[in-house]
Amino acid sequence: MTQILKLKTDSKFEEIGSYSRLVAVDRWIYVSNTAGRNPHTKEIPEDVLAQTHQVFSNIETALAAADSCLADVVFSRVFIQDPADVHAVMGLVGEKFKGINPATTVTCPPLGSTVYKMELEVTAYRGASQATVEEMSIA
Repeated sequence: MTQILKLKTDSKFEEIGSYSRLVAVDRWIYVSNTAGRNPHTKEIPEDVLAQTHQVFSNIETALAAADSCLADVVFSRVFIQDPADVHAVMGLVGEKFKGINPATTVTCPPLGSTVYKMELEVTAYRGASQATVEEMSIA
């Protein structure tokens, strides 16, 4: 039988929008677009890289609650408010995903507020980090 886990983080936005931070369906894990708000202080750093670090912390905490980890991520969507920040943000994203190499989309849309400089959404497959990986190049 299919197992579904819906993880909430007590965010007011999850309540208002009736969504979960993470939904796991069997081994597939979907993490909602995540901002850099510290869940304890409720503050958002002004610096884009500090926000990016907090975003990864928030996502890693959610994945751990679902018995998963960043190395299980197979797809990501990176949303960067200001195109001028793309190089810096993607440098940090690249460090965090080094060796994981998920399929990734990067876009620069307006976000829900100007205080959000970047957000990240990921899809993971529980156990992918333990799988045999074959890398190919078509270049």
